[in-house]
Amino acid sequence: MCINHKGEITTRVLSVPSAKASFVKTTIERRELRPHDILIDIKFSGICHSDLHSAYGEWGGGIFPMVPGHEIAGVVAAVGTDVSKFVVGDRVGVGCFVDSCGECEYCLSGEEQFCTKGVINTYNSLDFDGNPTYGGYSQKIVVTEGFVVRIPDSLNMDVASPLLCAGITTYSPLKHWNAGPGKKVAILGMGGLGHVAIQFAHALGAEVTVLSRSNDKKDEALKFGADHFYATSDSDTFRQLAGCFDLILNTVSANLDVDAYLSLLRIDGTLVNVGAPSESDNFHVFSLIMGRRSIAGSLVGGIRETQEMLDFAAEHGIAPMIEVINADQVGESYERILKSDVRYRFVIDISTL
Repeated sequence: MCINHKGEITTRVLSVPSAKASFVKTTIERRELRPHDILIDIKFSGICHSDLHSAYGEWGGGIFPMVPGHEIAGVVAAVGTDVSKFVVGDRVGVGCFVDSCGECEYCLSGEEQFCTKGVINTYNSLDFDGNPTYGGYSQKIVVTEGFVVRIPDSLNMDVASPLLCAGITTYSPLKHWNAGPGKKVAILGMGGLGHVAIQFAHALGAEVTVLSRSNDKKDEALKFGADHFYATSDSDTFRQLAGCFDLILNTVSANLDVDAYLSLLRIDGTLVNVGAPSESDNFHVFSLIMGRRSIAGSLVGGIRETQEMLDFAAEHGIAPMIEVINADQVGESYERILKSDVRYRFVIDISTL
């Protein structure tokens, strides 16, 4: 371990110098361990579509140079003097954020993602000292112990890494909107989020239908636990499924015919969005009024719910389908993601960095 005269820890990273630039291998300094900090040797880092949006500067406010990555799986390498939850050698994970105020009503209720002071994202964010955060495309990271979760022994670490974002992004709304026995749930889109959502919805006991553009992924959807599969390109699909679902979880990042999908909901049904298109959607309010339907959105879960999700995944054998790549393939993987050429999540083997 390299430590400079300030006590900071030098680590190798994959960095984007500017928006849409190619990745370069370089080094950064992680902060000196504070009493409640944990130093993690990163083993695997998943690639999320939001990494592309950030690295390409599509959402604005990018902090460059940028080290993306918020699906981090690794092993505890060192702990601060007051750490009580973890010891060296523990298998751990870090998700979408690494700090919050800890004092507001949402932090106190275990929903740190909604911190009123502003949650500190794992990368492309400023911490409370005003320093930029750098993510998981890195050999090491320092995180306060309250924002680290334990990876169950039965989950392989490469498979666990996408659960830190894709897993909690889908598990949280399914739990919040009571997906379970007696509920008919549709998963819209079968990509990096959708294929995980199918598994969670099935394990929670819901009747699961997958809505995808074509039938190309039907066999895989059924293997993941779907009870039914419909191609949205089939003009008869919307007539067949009118008024069918209690919940539709939209994992698609493209604009939709919102009214058409609202028509698939039962009375009091909800269309929940976890995909984030760059342009605004449009809909007619009568699509809501006539069925007392709702449109909602969901972010991720808090730390407690993220741990709950990992434990649930381990118990039920839920695992993302992944393609492990080396550090030199990250730029190529971004291009493939834009072409939907992945089944279904890329994961970087950090040992190749």
